[in-house]
Amino acid sequence: MLPQDIQATAENVIGHAIRAGLMIATAESCTGGLVASALTAIAGSSAVVDRGFVTYSNEAKMEMLGVPQDVLARFGAVSEPTARAMAEGAKAHSWAQVAVSVTGIAGPGGGSDDKPVGLVHFAIAGPEGTVAHVEKRFGAIGRDQVRLESVRVALGLLLDAAAR
Repeated sequence: MLPQDIQATAENVIGHAIRAGLMIATAESCTGGLVASALTAIAGSSAVVDRGFVTYSNEAKMEMLGVPQDVLARFGAVSEPTARAMAEGAKAHSWAQVAVSVTGIAGPGGGSDDKPVGLVHFAIAGPEGTVAHVEKRFGAIGRDQVRLESVRVALGLLLDAAAR
């Protein structure tokens, strides 16, 4: 069962996307499909949710989304360039006009001084061809909380894009 605020936001995303005639794709790493799951939990979502990519490994990011190997080598999986490439790739490899991406470090391990646990990068590729980036530093609030907060941010980005 989704937290009530996440369900309400997902319902709003679906409603706005239906009214705008927009198809949606998701590209997820640290959330493991939770954004797509939140969207598809809503009745009527099949009208606007095209597909979701769970690209946990670098290989999946390259193979499924076309994230360039040099981007991953130079900036890492958890970075603005990778988040942007993931969103663009999800849009390019789907029928969607809007795609959101999430890549981060949910923890409890895996963090570093440069990329601490709780660091998450998001990108939204919109229908007008623009790609916006958001970086959040949730801190070491626990794996489940980082993932839930990431879903909230991703759905908020989708809502902003669909409500335009």
